[in-house]
Amino acid sequence: MKFRTEGLIIKEQNIGEQDKLLHVLTKSHGVVKAFARGAKNLKNGKSAATALLSYSTLTFHPGKDSYSVSDARTIRIFSKLRGDVKKMCLAQYFCELALTVCPREKPAGKYLSLILNALYLIDEGKRVEELVKPCLEMRLAAMAGYLPDLIMCRECGVYTAPVMYFFPREGAIECDRCHQNAANGAVPLTEAALTALRHTVYADDNKLFSFSLSDEGLRLLNQASEAYLQYRFEKEFKTLKFYKVIT
Repeated sequence: MKFRTEGLIIKEQNIGEQDKLLHVLTKSHGVVKAFARGAKNLKNGKSAATALLSYSTLTFHPGKDSYSVSDARTIRIFSKLRGDVKKMCLAQYFCELALTVCPREKPAGKYLSLILNALYLIDEGKRVEELVKPCLEMRLAAMAGYLPDLIMCRECGVYTAPVMYFFPREGAIECDRCHQNAANGAVPLTEAALTALRHTVYADDNKLFSFSLSDEGLRLLNQASEAYLQYRFEKEFKTLKFYKVIT
Protein backbone atom coordinates (compact mmCIF):
# COMPACT_ATOMS: atom_id res chain seq x y z
CA MET A 1 0.00 0.00 0.00
CA LYS A 2 1.32 3.42 -0.89
CA PHE A 3 1.94 5.99 1.83
CA ARG A 4 2.81 9.66 2.09
CA THR A 5 5.15 10.96 4.77
CA GLU A 6 7.86 13.46 5.59
CA GLY A 7 11.45 12.40 5.10
CA LEU A 8 15.08 13.50 4.91
CA ILE A 9 17.21 12.30 2.00
CA ILE A 10 20.25 10.74 3.69
CA LYS A 11 21.80 8.99 0.68
CA GLU A 12 21.47 9.28 -3.09
CA GLN A 13 22.94 7.16 -5.85
CA ASN A 14 22.69 7.83 -9.57
CA ILE A 15 21.09 5.02 -11.58
CA GLY A 16 21.48 5.32 -15.33
CA GLU A 17 21.02 8.69 -16.97
CA GLN A 18 17.82 9.84 -15.32
CA ASP A 19 17.06 7.94 -12.12
CA LYS A 20 18.20 7.89 -8.50
CA LEU A 21 18.25 5.30 -5.75
CA LEU A 22 17.50 7.02 -2.46
CA HIS A 23 17.71 6.20 1.22
CA VAL A 24 15.22 8.34 3.09
CA LEU A 25 14.78 8.71 6.84
CA THR A 26 11.01 8.93 7.05
CA LYS A 27 8.74 9.85 9.90
CA SER A 28 6.36 6.91 9.54
CA HIS A 29 8.55 4.07 8.19
CA GLY A 30 12.09 4.77 9.35
CA VAL A 31 14.82 4.33 6.74
CA VAL A 32 13.29 3.54 3.35
CA LYS A 33 15.11 2.60 0.14
CA ALA A 34 13.34 3.94 -2.94
CA PHE A 35 13.83 4.65 -6.63
CA ALA A 36 13.04 8.13 -7.93
CA ARG A 37 12.44 7.87 -11.67
CA GLY A 38 13.64 10.85 -13.69
CA ALA A 39 14.89 12.67 -10.59
CA LYS A 40 18.30 13.44 -12.11
CA ASN A 41 16.60 15.68 -14.67
CA LEU A 42 16.69 19.21 -13.25
CA LYS A 43 13.40 19.96 -14.99
CA ASN A 44 11.70 17.12 -13.14
CA GLY A 45 9.56 18.29 -10.23
CA LYS A 46 11.14 15.66 -7.97
CA SER A 47 14.72 16.77 -8.60
CA ALA A 48 15.24 19.25 -5.74
CA ALA A 49 13.03 17.37 -3.30
CA THR A 50 15.05 14.15 -3.75
CA ALA A 51 18.52 15.71 -3.47
CA LEU A 52 20.80 14.82 -0.57
CA LEU A 53 19.82 16.65 2.66
CA SER A 54 16.46 17.75 1.30
CA TYR A 55 13.62 17.50 3.80
CA SER A 56 10.51 16.71 1.79
CA THR A 57 7.02 15.29 1.70
CA LEU A 58 7.14 12.13 -0.41
CA THR A 59 4.70 9.53 -1.71
CA PHE A 60 6.03 5.96 -1.74
CA HIS A 61 4.74 2.95 -3.66
CA PRO A 62 5.92 -0.51 -2.54
CA GLY A 63 7.81 -2.77 -4.92
CA LYS A 64 9.42 -6.19 -4.64
CA ASP A 65 12.67 -5.13 -2.91
CA SER A 66 12.24 -1.39 -2.51
CA TYR A 67 9.83 1.49 -2.94
CA SER A 68 9.39 4.03 -5.71
CA VAL A 69 8.73 7.74 -5.23
CA SER A 70 5.85 9.04 -7.30
CA ASP A 71 5.68 12.54 -5.85
CA ALA A 72 8.06 14.69 -3.81
CA ARG A 73 7.61 18.24 -2.53
CA THR A 74 10.35 20.17 -0.74
CA ILE A 75 9.80 21.37 2.82
CA ARG A 76 13.34 22.61 3.48
CA ILE A 77 16.70 22.49 1.76
CA PHE A 78 19.71 23.03 4.00
CA SER A 79 21.30 25.27 1.40
CA LYS A 80 23.94 26.88 3.63
CA LEU A 81 25.48 23.50 4.37
CA ARG A 82 26.10 22.91 0.68
CA GLY A 83 28.20 26.07 0.49
CA ASP A 84 30.50 25.11 3.37
CA VAL A 85 32.76 22.08 2.85
CA LYS A 86 33.34 21.48 6.56
CA LYS A 87 29.66 21.66 7.48
CA MET A 88 28.67 19.53 4.50
CA CYS A 89 31.13 16.81 5.56
CA LEU A 90 29.66 16.84 9.06
CA ALA A 91 26.13 16.66 7.66
CA GLN A 92 27.11 13.62 5.58
CA TYR A 93 28.42 12.00 8.77
CA PHE A 94 25.03 12.65 10.37
CA CYS A 95 23.45 10.89 7.39
CA GLU A 96 25.77 7.88 7.77
CA LEU A 97 24.82 7.73 11.44
CA ALA A 98 21.16 7.72 10.47
CA LEU A 99 21.71 4.88 8.00
CA THR A 100 23.50 2.88 10.70
CA VAL A 101 21.33 3.59 13.74
CA CYS A 102 17.78 4.46 12.71
CA PRO A 103 15.13 1.72 12.40
CA ARG A 104 13.69 0.26 9.20
CA GLU A 105 9.96 -0.16 8.57
CA LYS A 106 9.09 1.37 11.94
CA PRO A 107 7.99 4.88 12.97
CA ALA A 108 11.06 7.07 13.44
CA GLY A 109 9.68 10.52 14.13
CA LYS A 110 11.95 11.12 17.13
CA TYR A 111 15.03 10.12 15.14
CA LEU A 112 14.01 12.38 12.27
CA SER A 113 13.37 15.36 14.57
CA LEU A 114 16.73 14.90 16.29
CA ILE A 115 18.72 14.84 13.06
CA LEU A 116 16.75 17.73 11.56
CA ASN A 117 17.43 19.80 14.68
CA ALA A 118 21.15 19.02 14.48
CA LEU A 119 21.26 19.99 10.79
CA TYR A 120 19.34 23.19 11.48
CA LEU A 121 21.74 24.25 14.24
CA ILE A 122 24.85 23.87 12.09
CA ASP A 123 23.13 25.23 8.97
CA GLU A 124 22.15 28.43 10.77
CA GLY A 125 25.27 28.61 12.96
CA LYS A 126 23.18 28.47 16.15
CA ARG A 127 25.62 26.09 17.88
CA VAL A 128 29.23 25.18 17.21
CA GLU A 129 29.71 21.93 15.35
CA GLU A 130 31.88 20.49 18.12
CA LEU A 131 28.89 20.69 20.47
CA VAL A 132 26.18 19.46 18.10
CA LYS A 133 28.12 16.40 16.97
CA PRO A 134 28.61 14.61 20.34
CA CYS A 135 25.04 15.45 21.38
CA LEU A 136 23.72 13.73 18.28
CA GLU A 137 26.10 10.78 18.59
CA MET A 138 25.31 9.98 22.22
CA ARG A 139 21.56 10.61 21.95
CA LEU A 140 21.26 8.39 18.87
CA ALA A 141 23.14 5.60 20.65
CA ALA A 142 20.88 5.94 23.69
CA MET A 143 17.73 5.90 21.53
CA ALA A 144 18.98 2.76 19.79
CA GLY A 145 19.23 0.98 23.14
CA TYR A 146 22.84 1.67 24.02
CA LEU A 147 22.42 3.86 27.08
CA PRO A 148 25.71 4.20 29.01
CA ASP A 149 25.77 4.18 32.81
CA LEU A 150 27.11 7.62 33.74
CA ILE A 151 25.48 7.97 37.15
CA MET A 152 28.44 7.11 39.36
CA CYS A 153 31.82 5.38 39.60
CA ARG A 154 31.24 1.70 38.95
CA GLU A 155 33.67 0.77 41.74
CA CYS A 156 33.01 3.07 44.71
CA GLY A 157 29.77 4.83 43.75
CA VAL A 158 31.08 8.41 43.93
CA TYR A 159 29.11 10.82 41.73
CA THR A 160 31.89 13.24 40.81
CA ALA A 161 35.63 13.75 41.13
CA PRO A 162 38.22 16.13 39.65
CA VAL A 163 38.80 13.53 36.94
CA MET A 164 36.45 10.69 35.98
CA TYR A 165 37.34 8.06 33.39
CA PHE A 166 34.84 6.98 30.75
CA PHE A 167 35.12 3.46 29.35
CA PRO A 168 33.69 3.47 25.79
CA ARG A 169 33.71 -0.32 25.51
CA GLU A 170 31.65 -0.86 28.68
CA GLY A 171 29.78 2.47 28.75
CA ALA A 172 30.76 3.06 32.38
CA ILE A 173 32.79 5.50 34.45
CA GLU A 174 35.38 5.30 37.23
CA CYS A 175 36.75 8.00 39.50
CA ASP A 176 40.45 8.88 39.54
CA ARG A 177 40.97 7.00 42.80
CA CYS A 178 39.56 3.73 41.49
CA HIS A 179 41.09 3.94 38.03
CA GLN A 180 44.28 1.88 37.88
CA ASN A 181 45.08 0.85 34.31
CA ALA A 182 46.21 3.75 32.13
CA ALA A 183 46.30 1.59 28.98
CA ASN A 184 42.68 0.43 28.84
CA GLY A 185 41.34 3.01 26.40
CA ALA A 186 39.46 5.06 29.01
CA VAL A 187 38.86 8.73 28.25
CA PRO A 188 39.73 11.11 31.13
CA LEU A 189 36.96 13.66 31.67
CA THR A 190 36.99 16.84 33.68
CA GLU A 191 33.96 17.56 35.86
CA ALA A 192 32.58 19.89 33.18
CA ALA A 193 33.12 17.36 30.39
CA LEU A 194 31.46 14.59 32.42
CA THR A 195 28.50 16.86 33.17
CA ALA A 196 28.18 17.50 29.44
CA LEU A 197 28.42 13.79 28.61
CA ARG A 198 25.66 13.05 31.12
CA HIS A 199 23.60 15.84 29.58
CA THR A 200 23.81 14.26 26.11
CA VAL A 201 21.99 11.13 27.27
CA TYR A 202 19.87 12.26 30.24
CA ALA A 203 18.65 15.77 29.29
CA ASP A 204 15.14 16.43 27.99
CA ASP A 205 14.92 16.50 24.20
CA ASN A 206 14.19 20.22 24.08
CA LYS A 207 17.30 21.00 26.15
CA LEU A 208 19.74 18.62 24.47
CA PHE A 209 21.84 21.25 22.71
CA SER A 210 21.44 23.91 25.41
CA PHE A 211 24.76 24.06 27.24
CA SER A 212 28.21 25.54 26.80
CA LEU A 213 31.65 24.05 27.29
CA SER A 214 35.25 25.14 26.86
CA ASP A 215 37.26 24.12 23.82
CA GLU A 216 39.15 21.55 25.88
CA GLY A 217 35.90 20.22 27.31
CA LEU A 218 34.45 19.85 23.82
CA ARG A 219 37.58 18.01 22.69
CA LEU A 220 37.20 15.48 25.50
CA LEU A 221 33.46 15.17 24.92
CA ASN A 222 33.99 14.42 21.23
CA GLN A 223 36.72 11.92 22.04
CA ALA A 224 34.36 10.07 24.37
CA SER A 225 31.34 10.08 22.02
CA GLU A 226 33.31 8.98 18.96
CA ALA A 227 34.91 6.09 20.83
CA TYR A 228 31.56 5.02 22.28
CA LEU A 229 29.87 4.80 18.87
CA GLN A 230 32.79 2.93 17.37
CA TYR A 231 32.56 0.25 20.05
CA ARG A 232 28.76 0.05 20.13
CA PHE A 233 28.27 -0.24 16.38
CA GLU A 234 31.61 -1.95 15.59
CA LYS A 235 32.15 0.36 12.67
CA GLU A 236 34.60 2.95 11.48
CA PHE A 237 32.55 5.75 9.96
CA LYS A 238 34.18 6.83 6.70
CA THR A 239 32.45 10.19 6.64
CA LEU A 240 33.71 10.96 10.15
CA LYS A 241 37.26 10.11 9.10
CA PHE A 242 36.97 12.49 6.14
CA TYR A 243 35.43 15.22 8.31
CA LYS A 244 38.39 15.00 10.69
CA VAL A 245 40.81 15.26 7.79
CA ILE A 246 39.02 18.40 6.59
CA THR A 247 39.05 19.99 10.04
